[in-house]
Amino acid sequence: MQLQPVLLLLSLPGCVSIQGPESVRGLEGGSVTVQCHYTPGWETYKKWWCRGAYWKSCDILVQTEGSEQEVKRDHVSIRDNQRQHLLTVTMKEVRQSDTDTYWCGISKPGPDLGAPIKVTIDPGGAASLQSRTTTSGRAGTSSGSYIRCV
Repeated sequence: MQLQPVLLLLSLPGCVSIQGPESVRGLEGGSVTVQCHYTPGWETYKKWWCRGAYWKSCDILVQTEGSEQEVKRDHVSIRDNQRQHLLTVTMKEVRQSDTDTYWCGISKPGPDLGAPIKVTIDPGGAASLQSRTTTSGRAGTSSGSYIRCV
């Protein structure tokens, strides 16, 4: 049996990753939820959600405190399910101007870990919002990840 290269890489000691959807879409006025998975060992580290094309210089919008407690800031919330290694970010009352590249990330000594997600907000009216207010990062998207071995 041959292992996929990514699975082999993740099984090596010292390799860590965080992975999210490549892109998500939402309707103006609604909400967008993104879920990012991370490898075991990073449960108590702070996780963050930032906006900007380059993760090293992006603007952190919200960040956990290393616990499972939900943190809200403006129209953005973040929650870390440490048992499932799952980071969930929800952006509410989104506007077309929210269309951008965002990052799920883990704060750690040295360079942080991050996974880019392209968020696109489409124009929408009240009628269309009733049928589709949330776009999850899990539906109909491919995954993108940033992997670093330390």
